[in-house]
Amino acid sequence: MSKQKTLSWEDNNIVDNVDYDEKDRELFKSLMQGDKKPKTEESDNTIPGNMLKGTIVEITKDHVVVDVGLKSEGLVPISEFSDPTQLILDAEVEVLLDRAEDDNGQIVLSREKAERLRQWEYILENCEEGSIVKGQIIRKVKGGLMVDIGMEAFLPGSQIDNKRIKNLDEYIGKTYEFKILKINIERKNVVVSRRELLEAERISKKAEVLDNIEPGDIREGVVKNITDFGVFLDLDGIDGLLHITDMTWKRIKHPSEMVEMGQKIEVMILNVDKDKGRVALGFKQKESNPWDEIEEKYPPGTIVSGKIVNMVPYGAFMEIEPGIEGLIHVSEMSWTKNITDPSELLKKGDDVTAIVLSIQKEEGKVSLGIKQLEANPWDDVVKKYPVDSNVKAEIKNLTNYGAFVELEPGVEGLIHISDLSWIKKVSHPSEILKKGDIVDAIILSVDPESKKITLGVKQLGSNPWETIEKTMPVGTLVKGVVTKITAFGAFVELEAGVEGLIHVTELSDQAFGKVEDVVAKGDEITAKVVKLDSEHKKISLSIKEHLIEQNQENRDDIVVPQKKKVLADKNASEEEESSEEEG
Repeated sequence: MSKQKTLSWEDNNIVDNVDYDEKDRELFKSLMQGDKKPKTEESDNTIPGNMLKGTIVEITKDHVVVDVGLKSEGLVPISEFSDPTQLILDAEVEVLLDRAEDDNGQIVLSREKAERLRQWEYILENCEEGSIVKGQIIRKVKGGLMVDIGMEAFLPGSQIDNKRIKNLDEYIGKTYEFKILKINIERKNVVVSRRELLEAERISKKAEVLDNIEPGDIREGVVKNITDFGVFLDLDGIDGLLHITDMTWKRIKHPSEMVEMGQKIEVMILNVDKDKGRVALGFKQKESNPWDEIEEKYPPGTIVSGKIVNMVPYGAFMEIEPGIEGLIHVSEMSWTKNITDPSELLKKGDDVTAIVLSIQKEEGKVSLGIKQLEANPWDDVVKKYPVDSNVKAEIKNLTNYGAFVELEPGVEGLIHISDLSWIKKVSHPSEILKKGDIVDAIILSVDPESKKITLGVKQLGSNPWETIEKTMPVGTLVKGVVTKITAFGAFVELEAGVEGLIHVTELSDQAFGKVEDVVAKGDEITAKVVKLDSEHKKISLSIKEHLIEQNQENRDDIVVPQKKKVLADKNASEEEESSEEEG
């Protein structure tokens, strides 16, 4: 007893699971070998496997009754009639004799097997590997899809499409053309490909497009890939690159800011390399370059408004119009503040008004300023702070060489260390000034172009060195206070505020060990002026010469009391040593 025929796919091959009897096998073997007429052992129509023509005499719920001229009518399952229009009484239909009779003595016929045998005959007679057939994808199987081309053919997964497939279900039920890759007669297997047709079509279209495409053409493309450096578009069969620099006249960080996958956009053909099949595309070129008339639209001095679009350590970029950005450098942000970080004044997204300072068209640069929209405090600084005028200023900063002061917001000056005092040797401004002090000073010089003002404090008083030769001539006895002790002598501050030096050789007319044996810091002394050098601001003093001129009784008036004890002890010690030697 034969079984109803079903087809399945195992190990990429269609396997016939039907248990045909020997006559069926002989019939199929002869058909597979290409015989136009099956070889049979008998010539009558009662041999199973014969193709018969009959007439539909009755249609029931499950079967179609067909009269094929035998002793009784045969039954065909109604499901084997894929075309409902064939189910008409008295219509002629071709069937295959499946069994001469079943257990009930009924003739069993097959419309499906008849159609498949006719399809095999058609394929064997009219098709070969490489032929094009039309078919409908009917279901998924392991490794691919099954296609109904009149019989079931296998479509491997790698041959379904020429793009990446995410879901095979989207192909089921669709009808396409396929190329026959292989016909296996022994296994009754047909393998087809859709991808080869698509690739051939793509190559053909690519060649056609390359032949007809020219620089300057406007074409529509579909975004198929987005990278950091640009976008690849499908131009009806060929790929073109739209580089990020050709997408827009304005600044963007990534192509995804403008396009998305699958989007259709119109682009301009910039360049075609037909040998390599490469096409360069442009999008911004469809519009005029805003830089072409930049100098006419925004000459220096033009006031513009825009939005801050980017912040950098040295300034802020402002968009004047799409495709045109200008830089506001930190040095052009404020007259009165020393801006080192643009975020102190601006932030991304701010609406700003600025003035065009300069344009470098070839370099694509526009320099902007915002401080220029306000009055520059240095414009009238000469009138406000004339030389020799007295001012009050706040100490803003101290350095090794002087003190910076603020005269008003945006206007600063320098008091050099040499202009702090006529009489003191200042090593650091902090010896006299401290940050935050308000000091009186005098304007010494003004340079508005270099934005420099120099001031002095000592100039508020007269220079004692200019009259030192009159007020303190050589030979004069002066009084003072010891301010500093060194190995080579002692510095003394005199009444006029000037400073003199008593060299170690001029400290006493008596022998001594070191300077501290004679004087100490803070001692009040009387000395004689022995030398003057007003140019180098030096006064040489001598206690020794004064002592020589005075008698011994007056020495107590010259040296301070505590030093008398030092000398007395020293003399007593010397007398004691002398007595011991005599003894």
